[in-house]
Amino acid sequence: MLSSWLRDITFLYPWVLSLLLWIPIMVFWYYRNNTKRQASMLITTTHFITSVRSYRTWLIHTPFVLRMLALGFIIIALARPRHQFNEQSTEGEGIDIVLCFDISGSMTEKDFLPNRLEASKDVARTFVDNRTGDRIGIVIFSGKSFTLCPITTDKKAVQSQIDVIQSGYLEEDGTSIGSGLATSIDRLKDAKTKSKIIILLTDGVDFGGMIPPDIAMEMAKLYGIKIYAIGVGSEKTVDEQVETPFGRMNNKKKLEFNEGLLKNIALQTGGQYFQATDRAALERIYASINKLEKSKVKITTYNRYTEEYLPWVLIALGLLLLEFVLRYTIFKKFP
Repeated sequence: MLSSWLRDITFLYPWVLSLLLWIPIMVFWYYRNNTKRQASMLITTTHFITSVRSYRTWLIHTPFVLRMLALGFIIIALARPRHQFNEQSTEGEGIDIVLCFDISGSMTEKDFLPNRLEASKDVARTFVDNRTGDRIGIVIFSGKSFTLCPITTDKKAVQSQIDVIQSGYLEEDGTSIGSGLATSIDRLKDAKTKSKIIILLTDGVDFGGMIPPDIAMEMAKLYGIKIYAIGVGSEKTVDEQVETPFGRMNNKKKLEFNEGLLKNIALQTGGQYFQATDRAALERIYASINKLEKSKVKITTYNRYTEEYLPWVLIALGLLLLEFVLRYTIFKKFP
C-alpha cells in the first residue's frame, strides 16, 4: 500500500531533499562531541561496584533522535510532496471490437508454445493495450458461447478477463463457430459507432451448433460488422503420448484445420483472413489489424495534483513537542 502511494508522489522542489544529507553529518558531529564529553576516571575504592544503568541512561539520546526525525520530516514537507492524478479526455470516434475466442479442446494443441489458446491470449493482451479510445469486449465459445466481458473502454477490465480464459471454461465441449459469432454480433449490433469488427480466433474446425456459421455470417453482413478471422494452427503432424496396455507410447497425430471456412467468413463480411502458424505470425497479424482498423481519436492528458505536505508538517511538530516535553521533564538538567 505504501509503495503504491509513493509511486504517484512527485515533489515540486525536489532539490530541497538534498538538505537531508546534513542529517547524517549532524549525527556524526553529535556522536563525536558526546564521546569527548564522557570523562573516564578509575576510582580504586569503587571499581568493584557493578555499573548501574537507569532508563534515563538508556534513553539519554532520545531527544536528539526526535529532533533529527523532525528535521527530516520538515525538509520533506518543504520539498512539497504532491499526489499526481492523470485524467484523460477523449475526442473523436473509436472502434467497437469483440475478441471472439475459441476455447474448445483443439485449442490446447501444442503446435504453439505453450499451446494455441495461451499464445492467442498473450498476443491479445498486447493488442488491447495498443487500442486507444476503442471499446473492446470478449466472447468465448466451444459447444456454446458466452459473453465474458461486455464492450468497454476499460482496458484493465478486458485484460483481466483475458487472463481467466481457459479451455473447459464452458461445460459443453465442441466447436460452434456460428454460436460464437452470433453472440459477438449481438454485442455489436446496436452500437452507434461507424466501425464494428469481430476478431475471430479459432482453428476453424466447426462441429455444428445451434447457429451454422453461414447464418452468423449473414447476420454480420446485415449489421455492417466486419470479421477478421485468424486461423490459429496448421495441419501439422505432431507427436502425442497415449495410454496403451503396454504403458505410455508416442503416437503420430495430424492436427485439424479448416482454412476454407474462415476465408469465406472474412471475405463475405469485408474483413480479412490470416493464418497464424506460430506466435510470431500471430503478433504480425495483430499488428496488421491495428494498421487496417485505425481509430479517429484525440486524447488529451491532464495532470492534477493534491498537496501532501501537511501530514509531514504535523508529524514533525508532534516529534518536536515530544522532544520538548522529554527534555524539560525526564531529561531536565539541574544546576
